[in-house]
Amino acid sequence: MSKKALVVLLLIVALVSTTFTGCKTAQGPSVIKIGGIGPVTGEASTFGVSTRNGYEMMIEEWNAKGGVLGKKVELVFADDKGDPTEGATAAQKLINEDKVVAIAGTVMSKVSLAIAPICQNAGIPMVSPTSTNPKVTQVGDYIFRACFIDPFQGTVGAVFAYNNLKARKAGVLFDNSNDYTKGLAEFFRDKFTALGGQIVAFEGHPAGTTDFTPFLTKILAGSPDVIYCSDYYNDDGLMAKQARQLGYKGPFLGGDGWDSPDLVKIGGDAVNNSYFTNHFSKDDQRPEVQEFVKKYTAKYGEAPDALAALGYDAMGLILQAIQNAGSTDGAKIRDALKNIEYHGVSGLIKFDENRNPVKPAVIIKIENGKQVYVTTVNP
Repeated sequence: MSKKALVVLLLIVALVSTTFTGCKTAQGPSVIKIGGIGPVTGEASTFGVSTRNGYEMMIEEWNAKGGVLGKKVELVFADDKGDPTEGATAAQKLINEDKVVAIAGTVMSKVSLAIAPICQNAGIPMVSPTSTNPKVTQVGDYIFRACFIDPFQGTVGAVFAYNNLKARKAGVLFDNSNDYTKGLAEFFRDKFTALGGQIVAFEGHPAGTTDFTPFLTKILAGSPDVIYCSDYYNDDGLMAKQARQLGYKGPFLGGDGWDSPDLVKIGGDAVNNSYFTNHFSKDDQRPEVQEFVKKYTAKYGEAPDALAALGYDAMGLILQAIQNAGSTDGAKIRDALKNIEYHGVSGLIKFDENRNPVKPAVIIKIENGKQVYVTTVNP
């Protein structure tokens, strides 16, 4: 080969190499990173574990089918420990260092309220699986959720207490430092009184309380037909035990914060004959629910709870929105979410003008230490 021909050949090789390098850059990374946040340690750790399982399972299913936009999806998960400061730090790391294109999370409303402004300001879509406080999505138009909100849940609980349990007097006990528990208690109170019921005591306790007897004593002095406990499962179990020790024999009623296997471990027989509103029941006979229960149980060795179902749906919403948008651009994902119609295991999800889904609730009863499906209540 002549020297001139060699120079021409080298120029061609360089041109081809530059062309392919440019194509690779234009296409972007071969992996789409999605952030996941949840409390796998701390006061709501069973919630975080279930939610993370749901995230992982949905991503594995999409990757098995070829990924999203032809790319593998990677979950970058952070533990918020149920603490708003930890949650904010986790969100900033996921966005600024890990370069996620969206965030599924988090579980507790008080932590989501710390994360949401960070996502909004960065233009990163956030879908909370389970934060039910109305304020969460009011932060901005990049913030969505997969669950119904507390005004609906509290209303359903009050209607069930009044119409189904025939309660006319109710006591309410809640954590007055937690946006979720306080809001749920207020919505229950307002609807129950609007129906004609009487709230005999409305008691807020400080965070970290373990002896609820002073508050329960005030409630029981009013001879309630039902006690509404809107805390998370660890406190609810203790409340039930202590109320029984004080002689209370009636039912307890609560929100989705009751949904943990640890509720019965903590409360024992005291939580029997109690009810709570929830997003999902493993006993729902819809085919998509039973298929999800089968796959989840095979993978994790236990049936899914509502947290797992909502984590699964929240991640599904994000991945479907990216696919629908044809892009990982935050604004395009946001717009795709606004217009999505998603058939999840927790029900059909379409968003209203505040990016809240309009969907049914289920009533669960604790009977002989087991969760028993009672009924479904539509909005």
